[in-house]
Amino acid sequence: MELRQLEYFVAVAEEANFTRAAERVRISQSGVSAQIRGLERELGATLFDRSTRTATLTDAGRAALAHARAALACADAVRQAVDDVTGLVRGSLTVGMVTGCTVTPFFEALAAFHRAHPAVEITLVEETSVRLLDAVRSGAVDLALVGTADATAPGLNTVTVVSERLVALVPPEHPLANRTAVALADLAAYRLVCMPEGTGIRTVLDRACLRHGVRPTIAVQASAADAIADLAARGLGVAVLSESMTGHYESRLTALRIDDVDEPARLALAWSATPGPALDRLVAHCRDALPGSRR
Repeated sequence: MELRQLEYFVAVAEEANFTRAAERVRISQSGVSAQIRGLERELGATLFDRSTRTATLTDAGRAALAHARAALACADAVRQAVDDVTGLVRGSLTVGMVTGCTVTPFFEALAAFHRAHPAVEITLVEETSVRLLDAVRSGAVDLALVGTADATAPGLNTVTVVSERLVALVPPEHPLANRTAVALADLAAYRLVCMPEGTGIRTVLDRACLRHGVRPTIAVQASAADAIADLAARGLGVAVLSESMTGHYESRLTALRIDDVDEPARLALAWSATPGPALDRLVAHCRDALPGSRR
């Protein structure tokens, strides 16, 4: 029998579904099925009950599962022992980015890591910050760059990359354009264009509004700062972003400090509380590339 057969067997057992297992191991469902059938022929026993949509282990399958996991763990240990001697880091990492991410140093960190450790396969996913944090907790994502209102995330390692105030942005002809600062009550008179729920900026805004008893009118939601600024410049509402996002829009929009939003919006790295060698190296690259994370 081959290690890949055992890997596919464990994947189907854990997912209880051939399709999900195929997605997990990144081959076709027919490929997984063929390998499992080959393993069953070699063992002389059926490992899964396929009579329903759920792949259920048979008695033989249950008996084999612990040993298959142990064999895969031993193979990983052999690879790791050799890698420790040779200095090679291998494996695969899934990296999450908040939707609309434009943090160039983060991309540079990923590129530098790839050059230093080409044997590690990197998969990138985009999602909302809340979903990314849940994915890191579940193990589906190894490390994520997220927007958050909180300095820590329960059960995870985190480090803040950026911490800054919220600002409102308006076009030159807007009634607020001649001011340098506003309060949430001032913004309540206008339609807002902002990030969707589940993002750090939106969470900071919603919490502040709740504390001050303000009910904002959210006219438009967009995940990308460029889209929010462009919509505000076209008169669809007052944009709400963080300070560092406003530099590209100075020719079209005026930035106003929001005085009664005291909580900062944060951009943070979050990763598993039980990292491995590849993830340790990736975190180190990210912390080197993102100056705020060195603190």
